[in-house]
Amino acid sequence: MQETTKRGRRGEGQWGHGYFEPLNPAERAKRDDDGLNVRARIEQKYAKQGFRSIDKTDLRARFRWWGLYTQRKQGIPGGATGGAEPQDLEDEFFMLRIRVPGGQLTSDQLRAIAWSAVRFGRDVADVTDRQNVQLHWIRIEEVPRIWERLESVGLSTQEACGDTPRNMLGCPLAGIDADEVIDATPYLLETDRRFVGDPAFSNLPRKYKTTITGCAHRCTQHETNDVSFVAVHREDGSVAFDLWVGGGLSTNPHLAKRLGVSVEPELVPDTWAGVTGVFRDYGYRRVRNRARLKFLVADWGPERFREVLETEYMGFRLPDGPPPSPSKHASRDHVGIHAQKDGRCYVGFAPRAGRIAGHQLRVVANLADAYGAGRLRTTTLQKLVILDVPPDRADELVGTLEGIDLRAKPSAFRRGTMACTGIEFCKLAIAETKHRAQWLYSELEERLPEFDEDIRINLNGCPNSCARFQVADVGLMGVVMTRPDGTRSDGFLVHLGGGLGTDARFARKVKGVRVFAEDLADYVEALLRRYHLRRGSARTFTEYVNSLSDEELSAFAEPPVKEAVR
Repeated sequence: MQETTKRGRRGEGQWGHGYFEPLNPAERAKRDDDGLNVRARIEQKYAKQGFRSIDKTDLRARFRWWGLYTQRKQGIPGGATGGAEPQDLEDEFFMLRIRVPGGQLTSDQLRAIAWSAVRFGRDVADVTDRQNVQLHWIRIEEVPRIWERLESVGLSTQEACGDTPRNMLGCPLAGIDADEVIDATPYLLETDRRFVGDPAFSNLPRKYKTTITGCAHRCTQHETNDVSFVAVHREDGSVAFDLWVGGGLSTNPHLAKRLGVSVEPELVPDTWAGVTGVFRDYGYRRVRNRARLKFLVADWGPERFREVLETEYMGFRLPDGPPPSPSKHASRDHVGIHAQKDGRCYVGFAPRAGRIAGHQLRVVANLADAYGAGRLRTTTLQKLVILDVPPDRADELVGTLEGIDLRAKPSAFRRGTMACTGIEFCKLAIAETKHRAQWLYSELEERLPEFDEDIRINLNGCPNSCARFQVADVGLMGVVMTRPDGTRSDGFLVHLGGGLGTDARFARKVKGVRVFAEDLADYVEALLRRYHLRRGSARTFTEYVNSLSDEELSAFAEPPVKEAVR
């Protein structure tokens, strides 16, 4: 009989307790063949023989190790998402995710992405909140040519998806921000170089998200990552990294926990390997929805996790260290014209809720050369940044970007709106998000032209929180709603008052409120008008919302439209 006590947990499939027998199809697929090995089959067989030649386990599991997911078949409604068979949902086109470690790009790299999007991806690209760039409409026959082009400029799709170390986040201003604690770029890139593609870490229990940041404002949202290294000043003035583990959102959100240790900068890669080793060996592999590191950390607690890390993986005790100083700017988006520490400027701008055309990326790459030194950044809020701009040319660059609908001086609504991929391409989605987000911020711009406060409105097509709806001022999560005539259509649940930084907390779900998709603009407009009338001394929307009791919140968030359902 399997041992199933909380401490033993052989029944959880933990390798560290000697339980190696796969307990679900995903684990069997990884046991049978490392996902890294599928590249050879893609190049030698599938790209030559076409979609129908692809082994189904490769298609639905191992392809992710090289950044490939099948797209959602067009026209499949959200109501079919949960019950349809994979073959009923998947199209013969792929989404291809490109890693951008630390969000750091050169103009040549961006041109390679643009070439791929224009030539093979119907001119569509998405900048994600993980600093990746995603392409769509990719055919398997075209993948080797895209890889060749991307890899010629130092980019990769390796382990952009799958049960692997995903793209490692870094501050977009690393190395140029006068306020940063340290430029974390060397430690992030060395960790990425050493361990991405290493078979020792290519079979983790589930996806694994990292941030390594020297930013004083913590703009990479370390609280929501599996493992985070956050630079701090120690009492003697030296710099080390504070280590956090076990953050994650989705259907069961957890904020990361401090281990209380001080990591020397040169030890970041080895410490990352230690934490990742704990997850690999002790993470829960039996059930996919409990396989994230956050569940292990919640069961163990930070004290036990630190003990196992130090005794079994590091081989020595890490010294205690101080926490990061408070920051109220965890949502810093880097939009606008700002000074670099070298006297030049950076210019950040907002695509359309992360969506950007491939031909626009080519223009942006050329602008980075013409106005700067060919250096760009992606951000964790779906924005792009051009670095190294002479101050006397910054306004000219802003005007040029505005001319192609890339706004460096956007409205509060365009600036603050994020959206996941949504039902347009994602097989997990229930609701459409990208185009709806663009419609929503455009409507709000017209209806509330004087509104100029920061406001974060995040649209998610399902509960998985790829657009982090739980940490937004207004988080909208897609659902399917039934109308009085029995027809079904997109709607959204409402979450209010989330945020990170000094007062990190998850947004509160407004009980009983569902809003039909076409009523979102009416609904959000009403919320913001009520807020302005009732705010009192509150400085922000979220501060006001979090001052309300549950009963007061329900009254505040009452839908104004007839079709919204309570």
